[in-house]
Amino acid sequence: MKASDIIASIGVIILLIAFLLNLYKKLPSSSKVYIFMNFLGAAICCFSSYLIKFYPFVVLESIWSLVALVSLFKVPRETSGNNK
Repeated sequence: MKASDIIASIGVIILLIAFLLNLYKKLPSSSKVYIFMNFLGAAICCFSSYLIKFYPFVVLESIWSLVALVSLFKVPRETSGNNK
């Protein structure tokens, strides 16, 4: 097994664990842990795709990780209607 296969496997495992934990209601999709797992898994898969020069997945995984990273640091907004 090549290094890129091992790296990709680690990323996919992280993504699947996050998905399963969310599916079985052990980890809500709004939790920082879930979002971080999505960021980490996608970033690792992106790197692996880059190593094998499979650029469609580099684009997919880089966007996935970027969206997760932005979500991780997103400031919660006031929703109680107290807008002044």
